[in-house]
Amino acid sequence: MYWDDTIIFGLATVALVIAFMVGWVGFVIRDHLRKDKRKK
Repeated sequence: MYWDDTIIFGLATVALVIAFMVGWVGFVIRDHLRKDKRKK
């Protein structure tokens, strides 16, 4: 039981971290592209 809970908690944590990083990187890229378009 404890082992299964640990694995589930670990996977959930990793999934949240990856989702957060992907979302943050995507936001930065969009913001950077918008700035480039405004400059041009």
